[in-house]
Amino acid sequence: MTALILNLSRTIELTDEQFFQLCQNNRDLRLERTAEGELIIMPPTGWESGNRNSRLTQRLGNWTDADGTGLAFDSSTGFKLPNGANRSPDASWVSRKRLEALNPDPDRFLPLAPDFVVELRSASDSLKTVQQKMQEYIENGVRLGWLIDPQQQVEIYRPGQEVEVLRRRSPSETSPTSLLGEDVLPGFVLDLTQILS
Repeated sequence: MTALILNLSRTIELTDEQFFQLCQNNRDLRLERTAEGELIIMPPTGWESGNRNSRLTQRLGNWTDADGTGLAFDSSTGFKLPNGANRSPDASWVSRKRLEALNPDPDRFLPLAPDFVVELRSASDSLKTVQQKMQEYIENGVRLGWLIDPQQQVEIYRPGQEVEVLRRRSPSETSPTSLLGEDVLPGFVLDLTQILS
């Protein structure tokens, strides 16, 4: 099952409050909204993707607890990006300094782009669509992004740089085994063995 995209632009223009209420009234659905106002209804993932995402979120959360400089978020967190889109990355992180300076309402979507995002491609995701979402994150202020494709490919997104692609080129090569948090998440190392296996 693939995501359903509703183009509401010629019939309904949802305000931020209406979109928020729509999400609250339909908590069993995972909804996003593009900068153009399209409503994206994403299906639940299969159990394998769910397990991979759980491991990813757990590892980011564990590092966040030990580091203490920011907060980690799972895929249920909504972000209002500067371009007007509402997105929910599979995992994300925001520095405490940015959160404290903003002092956002904890019961609403965060009105900013995270510092760090991860999208874990599931079987129902089009690679091109997820790549476009990653570009959108970077264009809106994300400092580091990882697109993890369980088909043994990882794409690393950084502002002002070409996308770095780590892939297995032949059956004899090993897949990427870990990713580094670089200067955004110093000391964070994501072990990919149970996420790409």
